[in-house]
Amino acid sequence: MSEQERPDDTIRVFMADDQQLVRAGFRMLIESQDDLRVAGEAGNGAQACDALAVTAADVVLMDVRMPRMDGVEATRRITARGERPRILVLTTFDLDEYVYAALRAGASGFLLKDTPPEVLLGAIRDVHGGDAVVAPSATRRMLERFADAMPTGDDDASDPRLGGLTERELEVLELIGQGLSNQEIATRLVLAEATVKTHIGRVLAKTGSRDRVQLVVLAYDAGLVTPRR
Repeated sequence: MSEQERPDDTIRVFMADDQQLVRAGFRMLIESQDDLRVAGEAGNGAQACDALAVTAADVVLMDVRMPRMDGVEATRRITARGERPRILVLTTFDLDEYVYAALRAGASGFLLKDTPPEVLLGAIRDVHGGDAVVAPSATRRMLERFADAMPTGDDDASDPRLGGLTERELEVLELIGQGLSNQEIATRLVLAEATVKTHIGRVLAKTGSRDRVQLVVLAYDAGLVTPRR
């Protein structure tokens, strides 16, 4: 058996959606891939939390609108347990207040439910690899859409997560919050792109953020970026 075929390399995917037909479709798609397998499924957020307490999973496909417990609260509880699993929330609407709340609760990205199968499969792999699957500019647009629900920070230093950041790292975080790519940040700060990646890695580690999406949320929460009204 080759290294790529080892069972340990398989990405375990858990599905939480109140529509059985949707879960069945996801199951067929996931099980058609050699590197993915279904670890379990649930019909609401409460069932997902209970199941994931005893079921190992790498990525969760989380519907945000479910009975008993919605995907936002489920995301909050699951991400509070540790680094894994990573949450990929699914929504019917591009600008959805539930998705906005789920991103702030710790989700690593979001996709529309009518996303093409190949995009969904790629997103699962990306999230498993530690990447965010939604562009920071899209997250910024969502945060600005729901700006009225956000806290107002009077000073950057008011957020303890920023206490250990250097001045340069704060600059990088602010530009991430503005939706700039690594290349754009490098141009703005007159740095090599590899140096920007190094700074981002340090910011992630120091702030305890999971990925770039979480850094965008942090930049808004801490008042480094002000939503457009």
